[in-house]
Amino acid sequence: MSASLELQIQTLPNTPGVYQYYDKNDVIIYVGKAKNLKKRVASYFTKKHENGKTRVLVKNIVRIKHIVVNTETDALLLENNLIKKYKPRYNVLLKDDKTYPWLCIKNERFPRIFLTRRVIKDESEYFGPYTSVRTVKTLLDLIKELYPLRTCKYDLSAQKINEGKYKVCLEYHLGNCLGPCEGLETQTHYDNSIVEIRNIIKGNFKESLDRFKKMMLKFSENMEFEKAQKIKEKLDRLNNYQAKSTIVNPSINNVDVFSIISDETHGYANFLKISNGSIIQSHTTEIKKKLDETDKELLELFIVEIRQRFDSQSPEIYVPFKVNLGETVKVTIPKLGDKKRIVELSERNAKYYRQEQFKQIKIVDPDRHVKRIMAQMKKDLRLKEEPRHIECFDNSNIQGTNPVAACVVFKDGKPSKKDYRHYNIKTVIGPDDFGSMEEVVYRRYKRLLAEDEPLPQLIIVDGGKGQLSSGLKALERLGLRGKIAIIGIAKRLEEIYYPGDPIPLYLDKKSETLKITQYLRNEAHRFGITFHRNKRSKSAIQSELEQIPDIGTQTITTLLRKFKSAKRVKEASFEELKAEIGNSRAKKVYTFYQNEKK
Repeated sequence: MSASLELQIQTLPNTPGVYQYYDKNDVIIYVGKAKNLKKRVASYFTKKHENGKTRVLVKNIVRIKHIVVNTETDALLLENNLIKKYKPRYNVLLKDDKTYPWLCIKNERFPRIFLTRRVIKDESEYFGPYTSVRTVKTLLDLIKELYPLRTCKYDLSAQKINEGKYKVCLEYHLGNCLGPCEGLETQTHYDNSIVEIRNIIKGNFKESLDRFKKMMLKFSENMEFEKAQKIKEKLDRLNNYQAKSTIVNPSINNVDVFSIISDETHGYANFLKISNGSIIQSHTTEIKKKLDETDKELLELFIVEIRQRFDSQSPEIYVPFKVNLGETVKVTIPKLGDKKRIVELSERNAKYYRQEQFKQIKIVDPDRHVKRIMAQMKKDLRLKEEPRHIECFDNSNIQGTNPVAACVVFKDGKPSKKDYRHYNIKTVIGPDDFGSMEEVVYRRYKRLLAEDEPLPQLIIVDGGKGQLSSGLKALERLGLRGKIAIIGIAKRLEEIYYPGDPIPLYLDKKSETLKITQYLRNEAHRFGITFHRNKRSKSAIQSELEQIPDIGTQTITTLLRKFKSAKRVKEASFEELKAEIGNSRAKKVYTFYQNEKK
């Protein structure tokens, strides 16, 4: 396997999606779906394949592209679309004209609802596609149980019903139909049921649930418990039903979808092409910023270039925000529904592409990766310089006992564990976090100044305004205020506090800056709490031995060095104790524990 392929596989996401293999001529030779893209694609190159066709396929793979989707079902549907469009050489099973089942609400008076594999442009409504006929039949059964609908193919025009052309059939007598053919059900009542059914198919159950709950309560009040139970069963079925896929939607036809996300130096833009209701193409690329362009400017350039490159004549495009493309193309900014979900899918692909580029840079050019993160942290945290050297402080005590503090050091965004330091609090009595923070910050930088060691560009204290003020006092005493940036991070909502600013900063929950800041805080907490527990444990052991009359610190240290714990000292024989601390002191220790046992 080439180094280029290996790098692509290492940076694939662990999400559902569709992968495409290209040969040396840049032709798609295989399309596949995956629940986990990284695991599935890697399996082609790590397993020994018995199938000769698969071995030949793997030898011909030069490049891999992928499209991220929301679910495994979406991946199956998208795979079907792409295979039908590109007809890859090594895809055999889906090269036929297999179509997936749809639910149709027929365009007619008193509409029928039925399963079909053909989408006809007769202004009827089509929902799907579904990955199995069983799913559609289950949904149809649910609809029939909830709403009595007609199944006959009669032309139920108002004139023919008024003339008495039809008679009710067996379905009416079985309670499966309310008899619109004889005018026994009004069109308004029937259409209201169709509206609710349409919402159920889309996954919006609110109206149906509300109506059925009212009916159930009404039956209960009238002591009609059997009818109330039937309505309750319908409610349970509704609650168990899940919504459909958005990969194919007949209402979205011949559209180009574009989205972009960016950082300080690059933009990452995605393009999805939808033809006849199906996603048939996806392309994502990286755009280098030259003059600090906005997302709007970058996306406009990307749209023009991509439409020219792929010769797209789509009359409409979907974008996440307004762009200027002249009057020849209709620009839509979807706000909700399937159109909005398609734009969100495009944005997800752009985000995953950006993450993959970062992972590849981290492997191939780690220095560039560090520079990018440092530049991002400088911008996000409003610093004067890049925080290449960061130190974070945390206090640990239980009601003021065994107070300790920890300082962890990160260099270039990574832990520098050889520079971590523990501190026993010396000047503060009782549970005083603020005093402890001031002491430890003062001691840390007084020593660095005395030893002429490099100072950090950023100090982080674990806590809010109080801890930050204490750290600031320490810096002021050392004449370092204003020379080193200092911030506080509060745990509850991850607020970032700055000196002299009562309003905290809230970083994007997904930003790398917040993740590194949280990592620092959590590492300081872990390092500090471990030291505190060890100190507390040793203190508990020593306090038990200190209760023995006429036994000093040196004797206790000797015993612990040999027996490791107070429990083992207690269980030791007189001869064992005598061998370590002599006859006289051994008698005192042995007698103390013997009396305790009585």
